[in-house]
Amino acid sequence: MSGNPYPLGLRLAGRRVVVVGGGAVATRRVPALLDAGALVFLVAPELTPALRAHVDAGRLHWAPRRFAPDDLDGAWLVHVAIDDPLAAASVSAAAAERRIFCVRADDRAAATAWTPAVTRHGPVTVAVLGGGDPRRAMAVRDAVRALLEVREGALTTPGTPSGTGPGRVALVGAGPGDPELITVKGWRLLTEADVVVADRLVPGLLLDELRADVELVDASKIPYGPSRAQEEINRILVDRALAGKFVVRLKGGDPYVFGRGGEELLACAAAGVPVTVVPGVTSSIAAPAAAGVPVTHRGVAHEFTVVSGHVAPDSPASLVRWDALAGLRGTLVVLMGLKNLAAITATLLAHGKPARTPAAVVQEATTGAQRVLRSTLGAVAADVAAVGLRPPAVVVLGDVVDALAGAGPAGIPGSGSGSTGQG
Repeated sequence: MSGNPYPLGLRLAGRRVVVVGGGAVATRRVPALLDAGALVFLVAPELTPALRAHVDAGRLHWAPRRFAPDDLDGAWLVHVAIDDPLAAASVSAAAAERRIFCVRADDRAAATAWTPAVTRHGPVTVAVLGGGDPRRAMAVRDAVRALLEVREGALTTPGTPSGTGPGRVALVGAGPGDPELITVKGWRLLTEADVVVADRLVPGLLLDELRADVELVDASKIPYGPSRAQEEINRILVDRALAGKFVVRLKGGDPYVFGRGGEELLACAAAGVPVTVVPGVTSSIAAPAAAGVPVTHRGVAHEFTVVSGHVAPDSPASLVRWDALAGLRGTLVVLMGLKNLAAITATLLAHGKPARTPAAVVQEATTGAQRVLRSTLGAVAADVAAVGLRPPAVVVLGDVVDALAGAGPAGIPGSGSGSTGQG
């Protein structure tokens, strides 16, 4: 029995949605479910690092095992994100018994619901069903998105046949977290990609908008956890490009701000692969801005310095002159420094930076999970521990933290700050 699909917008906030599978398809689908406010229950023996990051952050519940029919009890929707037809059919059968709509990644004909091609523009969400043809749906979706962005000129259909010519690589900065902060050029190249190699800090909703036939390689590097060696990432970029693919290396923030973009460009250049670099909005500037902190301000700071804090100040591997930084009057922005924050602040204090120096820490900037703590250099490490801030987070030190006091977003008050309000 067949018929045209009935379009419907599901309001899933606070409702149980089951996702079966922990691979690339689930990695692409889960962010949109979380964005909808769904209570996601994920069933899979293993997870990608990006999905594991959602689990570690408490955004979803994970059952590390194979699917059982009673997993669907109380569910409103189930996404089957596995490529085993027999296992997928068993999930479909359990869903049918309970009258739960079931999305099948492996077999659209066997599904009772389809995921449309989606684009989001502010409060507007456009979902397109292409009569079972994902490429048609993507083309229409992208044309609508172009119209929403009021782009001039003729609309083009994204996506070109792969493997028919010389391959290439684009290093694309995805921005600090809000999917709308990717550049127009970065988004356009993403719609044309055959292969996307994505980091953990890439906005998940961007992955949800990829064409169905795009190969998604999860190169997530969870801080101080499992990681894919940089050499392996370089190999994937080169191998796919030499096979005639257009590869987008999608990186959080900007590719060249502690993103190892330079290493990837050199690897591609050595193999004769052409590379396009698309700068991104870096969190070193965007995170403070999202918290109401300008990195420079007339009469307050005429300079700002961005350093990496992933190496402890007393480590022989550190390339940062913390003693020199302590004497600067401008703004100091520390990326990847939460683990070593106590050592960093102690070092700056030991070299004469005043303990009263205003400080702010911004967690998951520009996203719905953003939290801001305001404190001072002398107290910020203890305050961060007290309120349980976690990576990714950006630390800002300097008088600019108070430059717009009262005009920007309020922060979590720390013991070293007189500010009030909640992040």
